[in-house]
Amino acid sequence: MRLRDALRQARIEAADRTGVVVDLRDAEIARLEILNEALDPLFAEIPDGVDLFDRGLSQGDTPRLWIDVVAHVMMGRDKRIYRFVQDTRFGRIVLAESHEAAKIVDAITDYVARRLIEREHALTAATPLPAPPAPVSVDKPRRSGFGIFVLGFVAGALALFALALFAALRNM
Repeated sequence: MRLRDALRQARIEAADRTGVVVDLRDAEIARLEILNEALDPLFAEIPDGVDLFDRGLSQGDTPRLWIDVVAHVMMGRDKRIYRFVQDTRFGRIVLAESHEAAKIVDAITDYVARRLIEREHALTAATPLPAPPAPVSVDKPRRSGFGIFVLGFVAGALALFALALFAALRNM
């Protein structure tokens, strides 16, 4: 564990140096990777059957550490502040913001706990639907559609005959 702590400290120092210099994007990614490693113990405790969380680092124009589909961590404008945000239908809300990775880990831990509780409530609230009642067969007199077809055919033929007669009388 001592070497791991030394590596983490070296990465933090390198990220601090790089954040001041030219390569701000690499500093963002390095800081998010450090936070990602700090979250390993938390995600190791999540039960295997729970698939709510999909943690990963995206390295687009704005690097982000995704916690689940709607929540992620990104760096603030100065590239030293961690900003834990959640996308909602009304816009993005900031759940936590800090220079310290430990505070963001605590905020993410609270978020994960709330999501797990929401999942439990959803699963317990989803009671099985009662079985549909057995269909009751009632003997109804079955009408044939053939009679309606014949009636429509006769009405159409009469209408055509009347139209032809009207056209013939008009031409005279």
